[in-house]
Amino acid sequence: MENIFKEVAFIAYHFHWDRETCLVMPHKERHAWVKEISAINEKINAPR
Repeated sequence: MENIFKEVAFIAYHFHWDRETCLVMPHKERHAWVKEISAINEKINAPR
């Protein structure tokens, strides 16, 4: 149960989506968004 809160907080913080939108999302989809956001952050923060 703890992971769902981390996933929801992560997505909501980065995409400004409301909590309910993130909570009703299937776990697979939520996890896919977490991976996408992480990849974007890595690309943005990569040394140039």
